[in-house]
Amino acid sequence: MWKIGNIEISGKVLLAPMAGITSFGYRNFMEKFGVGVTVTEMVSDMGLIYGNKETKDYIDFPETDVPCGVQLFGSDPKNMQIAAKIVAKSVPFLSFIDVNMGCPVPKVTKNGAGSSLLKNPKLAGDIIRAIKEVVDVPVTAKIRLGWDEKNINFLEVISELEKAGVAMIGIHARTTKQLYYGEPRYDLLKDLRKKMSVPLVVSGNIYTLEDAKKALEITGADAVMVARGGVGNPTLIRQINQYYEDGSIIDEATFDEQVDYCLELARYLIKEKGEDKAMRIYRSIAPKFFKGIPEVKKLNSRLASELVTYDSLLEIINDYKSRHNDDF
Repeated sequence: MWKIGNIEISGKVLLAPMAGITSFGYRNFMEKFGVGVTVTEMVSDMGLIYGNKETKDYIDFPETDVPCGVQLFGSDPKNMQIAAKIVAKSVPFLSFIDVNMGCPVPKVTKNGAGSSLLKNPKLAGDIIRAIKEVVDVPVTAKIRLGWDEKNINFLEVISELEKAGVAMIGIHARTTKQLYYGEPRYDLLKDLRKKMSVPLVVSGNIYTLEDAKKALEITGADAVMVARGGVGNPTLIRQINQYYEDGSIIDEATFDEQVDYCLELARYLIKEKGEDKAMRIYRSIAPKFFKGIPEVKKLNSRLASELVTYDSLLEIINDYKSRHNDDF
């Protein structure tokens, strides 16, 4: 058990925010596997200020079984403060506000937001202070190692954030220039938690229990943040939690279990978004459930090109199963 501010968190896994994936339906689906915290897709401060409908949809969600935070991105303390006030007023079940200081995507960083804030640690701290002035919930931040190999300054950024009153810090163990490629540098984060006054969550290539164990052992972090490694593999959450609860190791999901999970998540997304929109999104998500199986390329090709309804998803999967029954 650990805390974000005064919020008690169970388990060792925080569900990372992922643009285009971690909508309410996905977060709701992942709760049953044991994520201790969820976070919305990143939400533009200016989108909220200007009343953009799609932006406002990101923060429209009901009460959940686990703490859920809204992740904001922007670069101006005053605008972030205004956006935070909108969130606090609009989300009755808000647990915390997270500030994105880690997104490396150029369309975000070119406007001074996301991991561009790492270039100006004082500004990063000022944003935390500005938000804390107008909300009663904890304020957290997600950062990276630094901008590039020559500018690894996470310790300076952490110091500024702690002085500003941040309640938790998540750190992705890569630089901005690395994007999501190359090995994450957990070695640079050795024993980092001992140097901090607030909880630490680490992320970067958490695809297996061994990945999580390594990250936690090196850094001493309170939890790991699972992102792409959990898409199509929700059992990973259970494996991490179970191991840290009693030392036991849960088996990988069977093919039939993966089919059930795939269909279940599809139903969550259809309920949230409607069948047409959900299935368009699902063309890139459904294949994640079927890694490493025979003739997976043919299955993925059909999911990408023929998936238009829930019935078509069923048909594609059942057709595959009928051809490969002896393989499982």
